[in-house]
Amino acid sequence: MSFNFAAPALRHYFRMVALLRLAPDDLLRDRTYRRLWTSILISSFGGQVTMLALPLTAAVLLHATPTQMGLLTAMEVLPFVLFSLPSGVWLDRVRKLPVYVIGESFLALIVASVPLAWWLGWLSMLWLYVVGFAIGTVATIAGSAAQIVLTQVVARERLVEAHAKNALASSSSEVAGPAAAGVLIKLVGAPFALLLDALLLAISAAILRGIHVQESAQFAAARFWPAMRAGLVFVTQHRLLITMALVVGGWQMCHHAALVVQILFATRTLGLSEGAVGLSFVGLGAGTIVSSMVGNRISRRLGPGPTLVLGVAICGVGWLLGACAPVSTLGVIMFAAMLMIFGFGAVLIFITFLAMRQAVTPAPLLGRMTSTMRWLILLPAGPGALLGGWLGEHYGLRSSLAFASGSALLLAMVAWRQPVIRTTRKLPSLATLTEDRVLDAA
Repeated sequence: MSFNFAAPALRHYFRMVALLRLAPDDLLRDRTYRRLWTSILISSFGGQVTMLALPLTAAVLLHATPTQMGLLTAMEVLPFVLFSLPSGVWLDRVRKLPVYVIGESFLALIVASVPLAWWLGWLSMLWLYVVGFAIGTVATIAGSAAQIVLTQVVARERLVEAHAKNALASSSSEVAGPAAAGVLIKLVGAPFALLLDALLLAISAAILRGIHVQESAQFAAARFWPAMRAGLVFVTQHRLLITMALVVGGWQMCHHAALVVQILFATRTLGLSEGAVGLSFVGLGAGTIVSSMVGNRISRRLGPGPTLVLGVAICGVGWLLGACAPVSTLGVIMFAAMLMIFGFGAVLIFITFLAMRQAVTPAPLLGRMTSTMRWLILLPAGPGALLGGWLGEHYGLRSSLAFASGSALLLAMVAWRQPVIRTTRKLPSLATLTEDRVLDAA
């Protein structure tokens, strides 16, 4: 048999072997979802390179201060504040899958601009600010489209399972990705390591192009501003949605306050090399992959609401561990443990948060609900990043981690006292409010 005939046969054989190991009703047996999941896996692996290479470029090559690192993170968040609400109205009027595909393709070009600028001698913090803003813009629009595409592929009652599997794809990348990124950065430098992410994003976009989703563009009769206001009204009048937005928004403030100093703390306080930083971030992947595997079971046992609160508290414990890490081998272990604990808690938050908000929203409002919720939860992220950078520069890098820890633990206690969160023990039912009634209320 020639290779041309053998290769497809072998691919078919290994695909069948993989499927035989799955439960009969496993989501990965669905071809469309499997392609979506594979795209997420590949894109997430590339994202690990950017997660390390971009801040390392700023911290090591451009000698950024904590305040500059805070500005870099804030620039990635700013597009959510500016564009989330109008993009939601637009997404409810167009097909979402093409937006997702174009976003992945454009992101590849953005990431590839960093090594090009470094090679030409143009790279500066200003360039990285522009790159961060562009990345945030794509995440705002294409990221919302991606979340809606999932609801077109997976039944609503299986959304927690789907989000857990998506988190597992991301977590698998987070286990191998940081170590591989650390080695690659050490070999070719942080800027040029980003070329790998650009290549993987292009592959992810190519896989997405092969997905078939039954979707038609929805040209809403309402004018743009009333339609956008309808999305805000729907979220703010739904008690569960607005309460979750406040809780996860508070968590985002804590997360970004810690995020801006993580790389600086690792390289300047603990004295880790780029490769060692990559190895430490394997802990993040380990935490997320464990949480992805058990998160669905935890949610079924405790309920989505209590699981969300548990995730916030776990993240707070992780940041506390990092704030206490000494400058020694033990400190390096504690830093890696902080990342692992954070990863576990963050997955618990998002597999329940995403599933609950999608479960209650009628299809015609999904785009506006998604963009409104993302806007609300990321409003505190920019101030959190700036505050974390300011605390790190004026009171030491540990102070930012301590602030994130104390605020998250307090937030978890406040969230547990909210009955709408504490008593949500299963996915809520679809809201009966129609768009016409929302428009009337708006």
